Amino acid sequence: MAAVRSHDYGDILSGRPRKAIPEVVAEPGLVVEDPASGFCGAVVRFELGNVVLEDRGGRTRLFPLTPAGFLVDGRPVTLVRPAPKADTTPKRSASGSTYVEGLRARTARESRIWVEGVHDAELVERVWGHDLRVEGVVVEPLQGVDHLPERVAEFGTGPGRRLGVLVDHLVAGSKESRIVDGLRDANVLVTGHPYVDIWQAVRPSVLGIAAWPVVPRGVAWKDGVCAALGWGDPADGWRRVRAAVTGFRDLEPPLVGAVERLIDFVTDPEPG
Repeated sequence: MAAVRSHDYGDILSGRPRKAIPEVVAEPGLVVEDPASGFCGAVVRFELGNVVLEDRGGRTRLFPLTPAGFLVDGRPVTLVRPAPKADTTPKRSASGSTYVEGLRARTARESRIWVEGVHDAELVERVWGHDLRVEGVVVEPLQGVDHLPERVAEFGTGPGRRLGVLVDHLVAGSKESRIVDGLRDANVLVTGHPYVDIWQAVRPSVLGIAAWPVVPRGVAWKDGVCAALGWGDPADGWRRVRAAVTGFRDLEPPLVGAVERLIDFVTDPEPG
């Protein structure tokens, strides 16, 4: 009896190896034919494990991606979906800077950024923490600026040992502005924001409120805010505020600009 043959697979009983059916990546625009129906069209998209072909007349049909299920230039092929394209979009940190993958924190610089309190330090870390670790900058709370000139003198500034200071309520005529005006040191940069407390530099909308409450004179600002909003005590209020902040867009521009200037100042190489 004569050997059974197949024009696609060769001589089955002769012992010769079968022809391998090539895999072809179904890139959009590839023209293929479904041999069963004779439909010929270009690949346009994929739907639930099927390929959609469009012919010259604009008609579309859906076909399963079966092995050796299509013809390309008259030859059987197995269509495979293109591999997912790698996302080359740079990842961004909470501050909007490019995120450094696999970051190992740089050895800390001698320069420092000082902020008024623990809440200020936590908020700066929440938004700029990645940047600070890239640059090796340490942020330290001062617990107020009443003794800022003395603290600066104790620190001992100089080349490679700069200070950046973030001050709350830095407006003309305030106690804070008078203290800052007395500093005369090229290795110290003081920036600030106009808000009574760092909480107020968080946009009200991210906390679901229309505006920060006006607190009467003689009432501690955080206590007054928590009482007006029903937030419990200041510790409860701070947890709410901190959790609402996920990036720089949740903060008012004066604070964002002030912190960015300080980071630039303490990380830029000094002249000479």
